[in-house]
Amino acid sequence: MILAGDLGGTKTNLAYFVRKGDSLNLELVRSYPSREYHSLGDILDRMVQQHPADVTAAAFGIAGPVLHGKSRITNLGWDVDARELASLLGLPTVGLLNDLEATAYGTLRLARNDTVVINPGKPQAHGAIAVIAAGTGLGEGGLIWDGARYHALPSEGGHTDFAPRTELEMDLLRYLLRKHKHVSYERLVSGPGLYDIYQFFRLLTDHPEPAWLREQLSSGDPSAAVSQAGLEKRDTACERALDMFVTLYGAEAGNLALKLLATGGVCIGGGIAPKILPKLHERFFLEAFLAKGRYEEFMATLPVSVIVNDKTALLGAAHYAATML
Repeated sequence: MILAGDLGGTKTNLAYFVRKGDSLNLELVRSYPSREYHSLGDILDRMVQQHPADVTAAAFGIAGPVLHGKSRITNLGWDVDARELASLLGLPTVGLLNDLEATAYGTLRLARNDTVVINPGKPQAHGAIAVIAAGTGLGEGGLIWDGARYHALPSEGGHTDFAPRTELEMDLLRYLLRKHKHVSYERLVSGPGLYDIYQFFRLLTDHPEPAWLREQLSSGDPSAAVSQAGLEKRDTACERALDMFVTLYGAEAGNLALKLLATGGVCIGGGIAPKILPKLHERFFLEAFLAKGRYEEFMATLPVSVIVNDKTALLGAAHYAATML
């Protein structure tokens, strides 16, 4: 029995998996609102009390960098320590991974219907795999083959400098520099980033913000409102913002693919991509992904797919825990 976790600022998902041969079978999954607890240990206590099990291995994906078996979850004020969790669970050790490491491992366990192909490409056996995921933030990672199995690469690549490629993107950078000291790709390719891009285009349009949109922006998730209005083509600023968001997503996915030489493929994860699949199938994403000058023909050979299984990070944590047995 394997206990796997996916810890985020909004919710923490925990699951039991049973390993049977090379397969991992999901037995139980539960979700807990992170902010209603003081620590991951408190959530584990609740899980074990409600659903006791004889756990033999455990691993957790964490929304933040993991160094020497420890992680600080900034937006929760939590410190997570692998040794403390191992003691709590009565295990010799537990695995702590960055959430994109967990997602990367999870891609190795996905079924065919867990992904939607954007570019079929020509995948190379045992080639490096790039993983990029936009949600509340922008996560980046990958997998490399060591001759026997894949190993995930931890990364905080979403915080690297945003590089504008056009005059319009340069204007967008100037706009964001008035709001932020440092403009990273995460400042644009994320939920909050989409809303910032919308505000930029709102300034450029001649049309005032319609009342129905103003109400949606103020009463719920503004990024989701922008995304939906853009998909439905109900507002010019929303439509242009979503086009720009998808373009920058494709450009940065291509950057990561080049840095890893991702001949095994590029996986698009996170919570946003499945919700905007029709837009990802339009020209904006793939054109920006391919636009790498002399490497454009090479980029066309790289498979690109969107992950639509929202349990991928849990599955990856379980995969990692299985390697510890």
